[in-house]
Amino acid sequence: MPSILSLIQNENMKIYRRIGTWFMIALLALSTLAGALITKATHKEPKNWKAEVASEIKEMEAQLSEEKVPKMYKNHLEQQLKINEYRLEHNIKPVASNTFWGYLVSSADIIALITLFTIIVAAGSVANEFSWGTIKLLLIRSASRTKILLSKYIAALLFALCMLLLLFVFSSVVGAIVFGIENIREPYLAYQNGTVVEKSMLLHVMQVYALNCVDLVMMTTFAFMISAVFRNHSLAVGLATFALFAGPQITTLLAMKFDWAKYLLFANTDLTQYIDGTPLVEGMTMPFSMMMLLIYFVIFNALTWFIFRKRDIAA
Repeated sequence: MPSILSLIQNENMKIYRRIGTWFMIALLALSTLAGALITKATHKEPKNWKAEVASEIKEMEAQLSEEKVPKMYKNHLEQQLKINEYRLEHNIKPVASNTFWGYLVSSADIIALITLFTIIVAAGSVANEFSWGTIKLLLIRSASRTKILLSKYIAALLFALCMLLLLFVFSSVVGAIVFGIENIREPYLAYQNGTVVEKSMLLHVMQVYALNCVDLVMMTTFAFMISAVFRNHSLAVGLATFALFAGPQITTLLAMKFDWAKYLLFANTDLTQYIDGTPLVEGMTMPFSMMMLLIYFVIFNALTWFIFRKRDIAA
């Protein structure tokens, strides 16, 4: 009986034999370069960063003095106020987008492109086997349906991980070449337990990458589910892509009027709202969002496994 490792290896070979996969990698590299060049060309360096930070402090103090300020937004303002005061006191310049670390942080936005690439791979993983008629040949092997499906899902996630590593490498190299590494020792200022602390910028970048990967995992799982349930590559890509780009906007509109919007998937995928922003719906917390994501993750996978294992392949 083929081991799960050999099945995963076989799926990886299928992925990296395709010209489309290498086109995606090339496009990822071009995107990091283009992003750096655009940032360098459009960024305007402030004449006096201390004056700008001082101005921001006054604006925050004015907002905090208002009576009708939502509690969660007020907490966010107070934290940012303390951080800005710490900057001025310790002469720590804000991390600009046209610096090595600034570009690495902003490059996390390119994870949306990786999500789109992984959706395409995951959507075709099962559906193409049915379209090409190779599913019967696959299932006559001694490996169980569960192992076959698991190997395809793991291979899709490994592809996403590979693309993430490439993004980090590409961004680091491009950032160092375009912006230099003069400010590589700059710390990241975080607000913890009522005080401002200095942290490693590398750890902050890794945290930003990790938090931005939530959409990646959830949309990959969703596309994989549609692929297995409906056996249609185009439908899986279309639905997952629509959900990726329209889902957050629709959820935001609903959250303005309804508290129950916090139970929707896209109200919880942006975990950065608990780090550098305010929750979409008042009362939401990091543990709540993680629990909701786990529930959706289990539902998507349960549907995939149940339907694939019970399906008549000849149908």
